[in-house]
Amino acid sequence: MSNYTHLEPTEQQGVATVLCCNCGVPMDGTTGLVMCYDCIKLTVDITEGIPREANVSFCRNCERFLQPPGQWIRAELESRELLALCLRRLKGLNKVRLIDASFIWTEPHSRRIKVKLTVQGEAMTNTIIQQSFEVEYVVMAMQCPDCAKSFTANTWRAAVQVRQKVPHKRTFLHLEQLILKHNAHVDTISIKEAKDGLDFYYAQKNHAAKMIDFISSVAPVKSKKSEELVSADIHSGTSTYKFTFSVEIVPICRDDLIVLPKKLAHSLGTISRLVVCSKVSNTVQFIDPNTLQIADINSNIYFRDPFPVLCNRTELIEFIVLDVEPTGETRGNYILADITVARAADMGNNDQEYYVRSHLGGLLNPGDSADGYFLANSNFNSDLFDELDSKNVLDVVLIKKHFSRSARRAKKRAWRLRRMAKEHQDIVANDESRQAKQEQEKAERDYEIFLQELEEDPELRQTVNLYKADEAQAPGTETDMDEDDDAPEIGVDELLDELDEMTLDE
Repeated sequence: MSNYTHLEPTEQQGVATVLCCNCGVPMDGTTGLVMCYDCIKLTVDITEGIPREANVSFCRNCERFLQPPGQWIRAELESRELLALCLRRLKGLNKVRLIDASFIWTEPHSRRIKVKLTVQGEAMTNTIIQQSFEVEYVVMAMQCPDCAKSFTANTWRAAVQVRQKVPHKRTFLHLEQLILKHNAHVDTISIKEAKDGLDFYYAQKNHAAKMIDFISSVAPVKSKKSEELVSADIHSGTSTYKFTFSVEIVPICRDDLIVLPKKLAHSLGTISRLVVCSKVSNTVQFIDPNTLQIADINSNIYFRDPFPVLCNRTELIEFIVLDVEPTGETRGNYILADITVARAADMGNNDQEYYVRSHLGGLLNPGDSADGYFLANSNFNSDLFDELDSKNVLDVVLIKKHFSRSARRAKKRAWRLRRMAKEHQDIVANDESRQAKQEQEKAERDYEIFLQELEEDPELRQTVNLYKADEAQAPGTETDMDEDDDAPEIGVDELLDELDEMTLDE
């Protein structure tokens, strides 16, 4: 009996077959190949000529990457922009077809970027194979031309000088937070403090114009441009200029007491001439505490016929609320009420009471304290105030609710703000002179007042970014806080975790 197995005829009996020259596996001979597909993948390298290492240039000052030949772009780690830049830096990639590319995680401080690539290419005639490989990029730290200019004197081409002639810096503190929140200072090469304002320096004119547009959208301003000839080439007809933009902010701040010119008051719907500034954005909003009438003016109207401020926040006096009788008239968050108050300094002495009408009926209750302007015994050097009918002028104009704060509150805050001086280290250095110390104390007082405004006004907090303090107690856990501290606190849900930006510094 034969030991051979009988082979049944199959449908592929007529197909010519050959053996793979490498592994001996039968394969279709009509393709003209002498090696099977698996052996081709193992023996043929379609990525030959593509380097496994490359370099990318990174500026550690502005955190931008170099895209040859001379463009510097911003790209976060493991972002699409950085991946595209890495692929452009890889030579020989045009010889194959790119299928997939992804990052392999590395430590941010390792100065290494790894990318996994999957490509397709023709290994032999009519044979397409797919292979994957890794490329490691070494991050080379260097300095971009823009940052090099920032450390050299007289290299700016455009400057924006922002000024506001007021005795405090609350406006600039708020403007600073708006700039940081919207990242409007990315193109700035230098920021310097000046009297009554800030100076921003730029390498290009369009960057300065962009900053002016931003400031105009958040504050009532007027701007003026001037230019200075730096150099001129008579042969080519080209000239180089330095541009300076002077930006002046309307010198009216929130809670200021204003006496409007008679003509302007009539043009604003016959509003009362004695008004309170309730809001400042790209326009200035006034409210009449007697009628809740609201009017807005823009910077063009103000600078056409400027008028001074009658009283500012430094002249506020504390009053004790004795009685509140709402009239029933409301407008937005304001409730009109007849309020009986007495000066806190007079309590227990003469007990003189004042009966006033105010727009704070929804905030004040009997027993509360309120800050206001005491007009009864004030002497103003103002022609506009002298024009008013003294019989119709209120003795007291209430501005806001007064909160008692303990001395430990400033140190126990569970939140903090980012500062421009921390972003740019070229702010004027500290001075040991007496005048410098006085200015520093005044700046600290203004900053504390601004922080108190953020605690009291939820609407103002929405325009800035508040961050959790590094080592602060949660609100409500202070055991040594004074019992009479009734100031509002900011909840933890309103705070952001300040994640350190991933940089490639050593």
